[in-house]
Amino acid sequence: MRSLRSPALLLPSRHPALDGARGFAVMAMVIGHTLDALLAPATRGHPWVQKYWEFRGITAPLFLLVSGWAVVAALDARRPGAAKATYGRRFQRALLLLALGYLLHWPGWETVIAMGWGDTLLVHVFAFDALQCIGLSLLLGATLLALIPGTWGRAGVLAALAVGIPLASTAAWEVSPLLPTVLRQAVGGEGSHFPLFPWAGYFFAGALASSCLRLLRSGWPQGLALMVLGLGLLGGTQLFTADWSPTSAWLVALRVGQGFLVLAVMNFAPLWLSGLLAPLGRVSLWVYVIHLPVVYGWAGTPGLSQRVGPQWGLGLALLTGVGLLAASFLLARLGQWLRGLTLPWRVGSTTLGVGPGAQRV
Repeated sequence: MRSLRSPALLLPSRHPALDGARGFAVMAMVIGHTLDALLAPATRGHPWVQKYWEFRGITAPLFLLVSGWAVVAALDARRPGAAKATYGRRFQRALLLLALGYLLHWPGWETVIAMGWGDTLLVHVFAFDALQCIGLSLLLGATLLALIPGTWGRAGVLAALAVGIPLASTAAWEVSPLLPTVLRQAVGGEGSHFPLFPWAGYFFAGALASSCLRLLRSGWPQGLALMVLGLGLLGGTQLFTADWSPTSAWLVALRVGQGFLVLAVMNFAPLWLSGLLAPLGRVSLWVYVIHLPVVYGWAGTPGLSQRVGPQWGLGLALLTGVGLLAASFLLARLGQWLRGLTLPWRVGSTTLGVGPGAQRV
């Protein structure tokens, strides 16, 4: 989102503020998950910990917001057919996100045998999580951008989705019990953490903002516009009764406003600061994939939440979270290096940061 001043700091076509915002969200996510798994109840009730818990609410919406922004920002405005030319790679990326998202829910063969091949197993395996939501939103967004010509036409469709999905969420959840299990989990209902209704609204809000603000110079111009939008949304939510329910359009507006303010701060921040966070943001997918099994377990192998449980103080739990963040980042970078050795022809066309909000196409 800011013009690149030093080629050594960031790869061409990357937006430092987007990578920085995603890197910031990765930090909050990994440390938050670790604290959630390890903090003793007495420590969890501390006022400062509760404040942090409230702040963590912006993490997932920020990922989705940046993901949607990146879908539009990565397109070359000078190439009318850019959306169609890059559609194949985006389609593959969406499938990768869906596959990894469902793989992380695999309970292991022993659990499968115990559950049986019934609805209980399907609910567990096909629970809709962040990667699935981003993957399907990316697929829909890329398809619409490829099919709809013209900036204004695209902006209109993105606006309809950004506003319509949150507003239709309550109705979608009411209809979802009539759908097959897999579709029910995707649309919304109990058991899905990030269903399309309303979570895809964050993705398309980011895509809409990117479409409307892409003509502004990155840095302070875009930052000021994002601050105005963010404050406007937060002010607008004060006119309505607070609604913290999972299908709340009010809550989506609140989180989108907060996300815009985070992106504004990243635009205002010195390039060196966003540069420090950007490497973490670029491998956000793999940090996400690596740390979740460690914290919560996978395929019958227990994680920290089962092996240790909520019994540690803040200092030790926080140190563990920072260590896990560092280890996940180093493993992700190692994978990036090995990928460059084994698939050199792919370097430059995609990056490992194909997770929440990858920007290279």
